[in-house]
Amino acid sequence: MALKKYKPVTPSMRGRVGIDRTELFSGKPIKGLIQGQTTKAAGRNNRGKITVYHRGGGHKRRYRHIDWLRNKYNVVGEVLRLEYDPFRTAYISLIRYSDGELLYTLSADGLKAGDTICAYCTEHRPVRVGDAMPLRYIPEGVAIHNVELLPGKGGQLARAAGSFVRLVKRDNRFATLELTSGRNMLLPLECMATLGRVSNIDHRNIVLGKAGVSRHSGWRPTVRGIAMNPIDHPHGGRTNGGRPSVTPWGIITKGHRTRHRRKNRRS
Repeated sequence: MALKKYKPVTPSMRGRVGIDRTELFSGKPIKGLIQGQTTKAAGRNNRGKITVYHRGGGHKRRYRHIDWLRNKYNVVGEVLRLEYDPFRTAYISLIRYSDGELLYTLSADGLKAGDTICAYCTEHRPVRVGDAMPLRYIPEGVAIHNVELLPGKGGQLARAAGSFVRLVKRDNRFATLELTSGRNMLLPLECMATLGRVSNIDHRNIVLGKAGVSRHSGWRPTVRGIAMNPIDHPHGGRTNGGRPSVTPWGIITKGHRTRHRRKNRRS
């Protein structure tokens, strides 16, 4: 789907760049696969303390239940339509499997209505974009997404718009995946993955154009630390004395490694 620009009828629309979603389904989602949004927490925990800053407001949304497992053994499904999901940057596909069940899945790039995909495929079927299979049967060098970190837990890796990882090599027990960051990860061969990249690749190229678009998404304004008082932020007091950029809790934000060295031994 291509990018689109808007007629500059207002100053905020002059630089706005959006995504043409004419190919997406414009009706309502399947009633049995959605859930009403619960009370908005606005970034607060069970004690009412703000733990996630700059959240609140936003448009009312309904959650779509996504099939992260893809555990239908050698069952073929047809893509009925592509839909917009307000809870994620990627598009979702409505799949009708041969057993009659309707499920939502992440839409792979290039997938369109009328295509057929397979859930939990083996090596006996030619692979195509959108098929899900264990890492044991995926050819080396192929881009994949929605990858499980533990067998049977559901896809957790590469689920955002346009994201993917690449299967580099396999041995008797593990598969080596190369992330876009350059880091390699070892995963068991029984972990499931879906072939192809995640849809909506042009998501990174959109330009909001005005602050109201962020407010509709549930993002509130962000205040600079140097504009706060010293009690509220380490940068507060109109001067930081040459101190490096830190979070409100004093953790360095630029050039500081945050990955725990003992919690990632399989990398």
